[in-house]
Amino acid sequence: MEVVGLVCVVAALLAWGFWIWDSSERTKSQKQAGLLGAGRRTLLVIAHPDDEAMFFAPTVLGLARLEHQVSLLCFSAGNYYNQGEIRKKELLQSCDVLGIPPSSVMIIDNRDFPDDPGVQWDTELVASILLQHVEANDINLVVTFDAGGVSGHSNHVALYAAVRALRSERKLPEAGCPVLTLQSVNLLRKYLSLLDLPWSLLHSHDVLFVLTSAEVARAKRAMSCHRSQLLWFRRLYVLFSRYMRINSLHFL
Repeated sequence: MEVVGLVCVVAALLAWGFWIWDSSERTKSQKQAGLLGAGRRTLLVIAHPDDEAMFFAPTVLGLARLEHQVSLLCFSAGNYYNQGEIRKKELLQSCDVLGIPPSSVMIIDNRDFPDDPGVQWDTELVASILLQHVEANDINLVVTFDAGGVSGHSNHVALYAAVRALRSERKLPEAGCPVLTLQSVNLLRKYLSLLDLPWSLLHSHDVLFVLTSAEVARAKRAMSCHRSQLLWFRRLYVLFSRYMRINSLHFL
């Protein structure tokens, strides 16, 4: 009986969460229409192969619903364990599952941006390369990590520092190229899976993407492309992390 009661409570929370989400999405639709309208050329900026699936799959698939043209800029090959060549191939496979063609994927593989949490990437250099990519591809929406970097990884945080610098120097005009940053949450919320939805709705965000069950399966397929990274704890992450199902984002 206790188990049945718990299931009923969980179901009620989810139903309540989806009701609030639907209501909030309707009220925000007009506000977001200009900034997230169809046809946007969106650039997802990540630090390592697997970031796109592990953290940003709901955003990528949500933007696909909005008919965005999504491209990806990855600042390292993920060569911390000398697996760079393998991980580049895995990234392309994952992006294909998520609907990003190989021609829209750029991987930077040089010594300036090592896959190493102990190395601080040069903010000015990251910002310069990012700006060049934005201008060369006529990008009008950038998506990346926030100041917490989801996991606190210094390489993730470096990307946020770069876009913040570009914004503060007005090299990325707010109207012409807004920036969305992925909200970092505490450890408990991070592993609540879909049960985090009510809390996600109650906390402030500018954009919220929640995947359908079919889209969750697609996100998992994308993550499964990163075979070299699927250690036991990452398999648990795929099962329980909210980031495989929910993304809440803020405009910078």
